[in-house]
Amino acid sequence: MNLSAGQMAEQRPLLLRLYRGLARLAAPLFSLLFWLRSRSGKELVARKGERFGKPVSTRPEGKLVWIHAASVGETTSILPLITLLVEEGHKVLLTTVTVTASELAEKRLPHGAIHQFAPYDAPAHWARFLDHWSPDLAMVVESEIWPCLFVEMNVRKTPFVLLNGRLSDSSRNNWARIPATSRYVFRCLDLVLAQSQPDANRFADLGCTEIEVPGNLKFDAPEPAADEAELARLKSQIGDRAVWLAALTHPGEDEIVLDAYDRLRQDYPDLLLVMVPRHPARAPDIQDLATGRGLSLVRRSADLEIEPATQVYLGDTLGEMGLYYRLAPVTFLGGSFNDAGGHNPLEAALAGSALVSGPNVANARAVYKDFWNSGAALRVAEPADLAERVGLLLQAPEEVRVQADKARALVEAGRGALAKTRELLQPYLGDARNVRSAEAEDEQIS
Repeated sequence: MNLSAGQMAEQRPLLLRLYRGLARLAAPLFSLLFWLRSRSGKELVARKGERFGKPVSTRPEGKLVWIHAASVGETTSILPLITLLVEEGHKVLLTTVTVTASELAEKRLPHGAIHQFAPYDAPAHWARFLDHWSPDLAMVVESEIWPCLFVEMNVRKTPFVLLNGRLSDSSRNNWARIPATSRYVFRCLDLVLAQSQPDANRFADLGCTEIEVPGNLKFDAPEPAADEAELARLKSQIGDRAVWLAALTHPGEDEIVLDAYDRLRQDYPDLLLVMVPRHPARAPDIQDLATGRGLSLVRRSADLEIEPATQVYLGDTLGEMGLYYRLAPVTFLGGSFNDAGGHNPLEAALAGSALVSGPNVANARAVYKDFWNSGAALRVAEPADLAERVGLLLQAPEEVRVQADKARALVEAGRGALAKTRELLQPYLGDARNVRSAEAEDEQIS
């Protein structure tokens, strides 16, 4: 049960009060941070106000559901839920942090849903944001734990849910080092909907009391879309060449991929490498790396054909992962040789590409563990071994098909979290479904 504002103020741990105080004092630094991030394309200057809680859209009338997702992966996972809620008649506000997530939302949000950027985590920003939007239900996705936001939500007594929640061992251990603060913060949540039982156990360790385990919403995502005509056009340009995809790579991994490509070309001289960075804005840097090694590169955004001499096809577009996965029978999924924590392997599995990853996959460790144990993906412990593991798949097309089929089967077996999540949210969502039905009946009568 939420406590009163007076009780919450009295019981706030010293560390949390210090954090909030520093956030207030840091107001000028947030402006500097925005300016620095905007120079590298990580913020949109025209939408600066949103990052400081200043809305640019009007709040829709009636009850409003607010969902906050950080980046592309989290946004993709909850789009089916947003679509379902809108179809039922709910008004939905989605906030994100990254520019790429906002671009995805612009393309895929259903009509009637609103997108805004989330404010920086400071009391004044959240107060301004919440005063305007005044949501009737607020939900944060996966591991978006922002202390100032959590305090503000509890003071306002707005129902507050953690959706598709995940918490790594290292994050749980870090929070456990400040037990009074972590207990206070995590008890701000009225309900945690965890991806797995181990995640649920870790949330319970930190003080959460209302926890359910509906499963991982990412398993309920549809197959990544691909323009069939464009896919056929690119395949005709590639012909019978061997193809390997390095998807969602981060700085430092590009060099690992290019090193592996150099070794693989000794056995596959006409091998085509498709490279898709996690952030398309890094495309010029990757182009410089590739051409600096004497490689012939074509950028997707340039709309040039893949010629027999093309060695690297650089996917610098957003929202076309379904196309890239279907071009390549074998995929190395990035973010797994650095500290990014890995990326969702389910889209690649649904598209039929056999997966290879590095070992650092804390963001989806349970999923990867099932994939590795079932022979549905290959784990590469060291960057120097990447070429060997990819080469094993390139020389065994039948093994590629078997591995991809196993991955697809695991995804299909994991579906169902969306329906369970929707049912568990019903006490917080009210009777919008009944209202929508009544409206439809009125239209028929009229």
